[in-house]
Amino acid sequence: MLNIKIKKLSEKAIPLKYQTEGSAGMDISACLDYPVTLKSFERTIIPTGFAMSIPLGYAGFIYARSGLAVKEGVTLPNCVGIIDSDYRGEVKVAVVNLSSLPVTINHGDRIAQLVITKTESVSFTETDELDNTERADGGFGSTGI
Repeated sequence: MLNIKIKKLSEKAIPLKYQTEGSAGMDISACLDYPVTLKSFERTIIPTGFAMSIPLGYAGFIYARSGLAVKEGVTLPNCVGIIDSDYRGEVKVAVVNLSSLPVTINHGDRIAQLVITKTESVSFTETDELDNTERADGGFGSTGI
């Protein structure tokens, strides 16, 4: 099991937590001094009250919580947030309200989920030819519905 150092930046910070034994992501909670209300299509950044030290070769990926997205219309404007292994600042979550109604985020609300994933650095070699595949250069919709 990978061990990651975490630093509370606020006494109000809520620990990351897997909700079930089989959960891939840990819930991230809002660390707020006062509620934040998002109007329809409004975006903001929500603090979490913690920072972490992700080891080299790993990254943190912040995903929307599916229930929050479906029930409230709150999701991430960048689809997936990335926490690089060399970042040591407060983890913050960019959120957007895609519903037609205002949505209020309160301290302690679970606003996103964090998945720590092994990553690999790559190098590129420029070439005039690429390996052939059955799909070749078939793009959007080329494999059917």
